[in-house]
Amino acid sequence: EVHLVESGGGLVQPGGSLRLSCAASGFIFSDYAMSWFRQAPGKGREWVSGINRGGSTIYADSVKGRFTISRDNAKNTLYLQMNSLKPEDTAVYYCAKSRVPTWYSPTLGGHDYWGQGTQVTVSS
Repeated sequence: EVHLVESGGGLVQPGGSLRLSCAASGFIFSDYAMSWFRQAPGKGREWVSGINRGGSTIYADSVKGRFTISRDNAKNTLYLQMNSLKPEDTAVYYCAKSRVPTWYSPTLGGHDYWGQGTQVTVSS
């Protein structure tokens, strides 16, 4: 069974940094694109970033230049390095597996498995 477990969330001051991790199991991790999504209070789930099988990355405009997605296929782990954090980054962050190994869509429908989420709170 596919299992995704996020960790690394917490409380951080504006301007601070945090690194999220997502431990994956139950599928051939290296074959699939992976994504990070987030959901702020009262808002829908928002796509944040994606990384494909070859390591190419894409980002939402809201996080471009501040966040870095990466993966360690040997460890079956996805990461999100978050720098220069802002209060508006406060959300539950989820990692997600792309539906198929052959294409990627930065949408909810493009992903079939999700982690439980990890809370990131940016506040002084």
